[in-house]
Amino acid sequence: MAQGLTTADTTADGPTRRRRPRPEVARRVTLTVSLLLLLLVGLSRPNAAQPDLLPRGWAPGPVLPVSLDPAVLTALLWAAYALAAVTLLLATRTLPGPLRGWRVPGLLGAVTLLAAPFGSADHVNYLAYGRILVTGGDPWLVSPVEWGGGADPVTSRVEEPWTEEPSVYGPAGTAVFGVAARLGGENLREGVWVWQLVLVLAWLAVRAALRATLPADRHGRVDVFWTLNPFVVGVGVLGAHVDVLAAAFVLAAVLAAARLPGTPGALLAGALVALAGSTKVTYAVAAVALAVGWWVVGGPMAALRRSAVLVLGALVIAGPLHLWAGEHVYDQLDRSRQAVSLATPWRLLLDAVDTVGPFGVRDVIGVGAAVLAVVLALALTRATAPDPGTPTASVARSADLPPAATRSSAGPDAFAPLVLRVLVVLHLAYSLAASYSLPWYDAVVWAALPALAASAVDVLAVLRGLVAALAYVPGRVLGMTPGVEEVTLGFRADVAPFLVAALWVLAVRLGVRGGRAGSRSRPAPRGAPPPG
Repeated sequence: MAQGLTTADTTADGPTRRRRPRPEVARRVTLTVSLLLLLLVGLSRPNAAQPDLLPRGWAPGPVLPVSLDPAVLTALLWAAYALAAVTLLLATRTLPGPLRGWRVPGLLGAVTLLAAPFGSADHVNYLAYGRILVTGGDPWLVSPVEWGGGADPVTSRVEEPWTEEPSVYGPAGTAVFGVAARLGGENLREGVWVWQLVLVLAWLAVRAALRATLPADRHGRVDVFWTLNPFVVGVGVLGAHVDVLAAAFVLAAVLAAARLPGTPGALLAGALVALAGSTKVTYAVAAVALAVGWWVVGGPMAALRRSAVLVLGALVIAGPLHLWAGEHVYDQLDRSRQAVSLATPWRLLLDAVDTVGPFGVRDVIGVGAAVLAVVLALALTRATAPDPGTPTASVARSADLPPAATRSSAGPDAFAPLVLRVLVVLHLAYSLAASYSLPWYDAVVWAALPALAASAVDVLAVLRGLVAALAYVPGRVLGMTPGVEEVTLGFRADVAPFLVAALWVLAVRLGVRGGRAGSRSRPAPRGAPPPG
């Protein structure tokens, strides 16, 4: 019998093409339609989701001669993200095999480079901060509207509400903004295209790191939750958000620590964590995940030694970067830490009261969000469900760190999946609990989720991604009609907070019952294409 064929695949006349299960056919249809809708928005003319970057110079301009009305645009994006959620939920049941090679990711990446970013105007901010940097200014002290007397061809294109805000990003990320701005010069579209190229390469690099880190039976989940995930492609890559670059640094750190033994791996991992945290500070939490992995696999002394080396590697990179940028790099971060976004339950409290006893309501929200993040992290630690047959299973069955006997039974193959599990826990807890949370904050959640067995945590992540994406359509404060603004803002402020609160409850319930009761650990479908 031919390899990869079952009896049902053969007839008296020889092998026949295996019929795909209906859920898998439905998944492919919803995935294709979702991605096509997202590409339609990016390839069309500037609209309520897509800032005007023209003139295009040598960079791609609008490919489709289509102008999308704000109402039509909103409907298209809502449909795309709803189909994205359906696609991912179907995938948790069908468990599709991995893509063959790099042809599909490469083609998708090439098409995204023809599109203009949409979903926010953050990419304009990035280029503005880079422009300030390479033309002699300090982006952490100078706001875009102040630079060049408000007449600079790049910084003057920043949109509300960011025109008066200095950079909140770290020196590594800002240096990359500067490279894009230098190559783009006075043409905003050219600089943005360079930035898009960086992010497409980062997106592909995450796939490569995951395939190098995880066993072959997880490669199908890599392509489901990262490579062809419409939330990643739409919100992250087509949205041109810096979080994709930070996620690439995090995954590279995990790969380095897993593949290079001892001191060299820890040193390189520290350098990469420093790049992640110096791009966007919240991504420095990868150091915690690595330390937990070393503790579980090698014990406390090994974890202490390697963590010390990691810190050294981080200082080698972060030290010079921060000396170059100056001590004021995170001044804006400190000023913005009490911000509260509309789509969180915390906003309901902020709008309802000014004080809670002797404390200001923003201070109470800050403490409450931190406490909730810890509670959700503990719940998600219990809810994550390792495959019973993998090297991580004996380690991860415990909600807390395992005893020494369990640690000694965990080989080095357990390390990377365990670190990725901790990253899912920390980042998903943060994005759910934070008082200021946006859809692109889930980049590492999507990147790390393939390491876990299919479970209810997949559903929680998908629902979080769906609510956040729907809440921030079309994503800009400009270009909307009053009717569209009323509908979209109404969902963001009046509906999304209650949906997020429901996700809090769901996360706690999953933790109480333990995700292992609901996990579905199944082998890859027979006849799935081999990794390549």
